[in-house]
Amino acid sequence: MSSDINKIGIIGAGQMGSGIAHVCALAGHDIYLMDINEDSLTGALAVINKNMTRAVSKDKLAQADMDAGLARISTGSSYDGFKDCDLVIEAATENEELKKEVIREICKVVPEHTIIASNTSSISITRLGAQTDRPGKFVGMHFMNPVPLMELVELIRGIATDEDTYAAVRTLTEQLGKTPVNAEDFPAFIVNRILLPMINEAVYTLYEGVGSVLAIDTSMKLGTHHPMGPLELADFIGLDTCLAVMNVLHEGLADTKYRPCPLLVKYVEAGWLGRKTGRGFYDYSGDEPVPTR
Repeated sequence: MSSDINKIGIIGAGQMGSGIAHVCALAGHDIYLMDINEDSLTGALAVINKNMTRAVSKDKLAQADMDAGLARISTGSSYDGFKDCDLVIEAATENEELKKEVIREICKVVPEHTIIASNTSSISITRLGAQTDRPGKFVGMHFMNPVPLMELVELIRGIATDEDTYAAVRTLTEQLGKTPVNAEDFPAFIVNRILLPMINEAVYTLYEGVGSVLAIDTSMKLGTHHPMGPLELADFIGLDTCLAVMNVLHEGLADTKYRPCPLLVKYVEAGWLGRKTGRGFYDYSGDEPVPTR
């Protein structure tokens, strides 16, 4: 275990926050998972339990390790739980103003030595770090979804991030069994800079009538051996998150090739955000997902 980082706070009990709590608890860290919505916390604990149980059933995790991991996770809706954390990871919704507000609140309670990391998938680490009282101890730590299964963590220094801070989170990342890669502080970093324009192009392909939802996803699965088609993957990520990342790319790089497809905008306006709302490019209300176009 990294001697500098023992207790870890996580804010946001969605799919990313719960996944980060899962891997950090199994790696031996005490966890405080915080969300202002009590239902989200209840749901997160249920998901963590289900995912660990599945790993036990496949002999990838010992029952004793699961029990110990679950016992390390405490939850709450107050920022006070962060006051004895060595690291706090912000995993709130991909909205810059919300993240800035959350980060300012964290700074009010954490001790001087605490590192603050953001799990943002696209927003400037320098800008977020400037909201803190410790820009040198602020860093980007972008986990991939689903966190327990995906091996990569993008580490992003802001312009003010200290080398000691970066080294500490890199050591932690390796100790979690993940592979860290360094990404520079450009909009959407590496993975989403490449992935989201591909998804956006798939939506344009649908929008222009080049292929149906099924034709596009089948083509990419069988033609390039992608495990999921781009539209299926967009539904999994959340169309609101896809749109948010495309907007960051479009605004941050000022290049028309990153313009979000109007059809993606329409789906988000309709509240069709993918799996989490039961409808996106597929309808998830039945036993099998059915294409909506």
